[in-house]
Amino acid sequence: MSKIKIAFFDIDGTLIDPEKKRITDNTKKALLKLKENGVKICIATGRPPEKVPDFKSEGIDFDAFLTFNGSYSFNETETIFENPLDKEDVKQIIQNGEEMGHPVVLATKDRTEANGLEEDLVEYFSIANQRIKLATDFEELSKDEVFQIMMAGGKDEYKAMLKDTKRAAVAVWWPSKEEAMAFGDGNNDLEMLKTVGLAVAMENASKELKEAADVICGHVSEDGIYTYCKENNYFE
Repeated sequence: MSKIKIAFFDIDGTLIDPEKKRITDNTKKALLKLKENGVKICIATGRPPEKVPDFKSEGIDFDAFLTFNGSYSFNETETIFENPLDKEDVKQIIQNGEEMGHPVVLATKDRTEANGLEEDLVEYFSIANQRIKLATDFEELSKDEVFQIMMAGGKDEYKAMLKDTKRAAVAVWWPSKEEAMAFGDGNNDLEMLKTVGLAVAMENASKELKEAADVICGHVSEDGIYTYCKENNYFE
């Protein structure tokens, strides 16, 4: 029997095929089998809580949700961890965006709204079949607890985006990393994969994530999670 006791799953490109916009029957079967074998299953995503799909309607009851790339984590009964952005940093990043000509999307626990639209942002949200909502009270929204700010831009703009802000980092903790595995497909999953004992990248994952992973499973459209778990005896 495997020593794995907990497993973390990204959503887009991992649990859900971006083209089919759904979770396959075999992926659902894998998750349910893991739970039957006593493995805790958790969502780990960059999405805000309000944008996490209703997996319960699919018959899947996740044990915990790590949203905003880990800065707000919770289960059905309590908040496990929360680390909102520094309010002065929020103001500064909004200002930086204005100076760069980039609108920003602010995400709180309950709202994900923007002060403008930009093609790259619209395309990013469409991957998860979402639309950007424009805030009618953006200044008030910016004073709330903001857990994530989204802004379009390339690597050459990162320094300008973060001009005059403080540095922040999020660490995900689990009693024994050897008892944890994680599945992901994008670069925002790098920290998650570095934290666990067994890091699994999807076949459709980015080059950087594959290089950081311990193993690579099948493509999300080909039931990669199910096949990997079955072949490695995580369930019968």
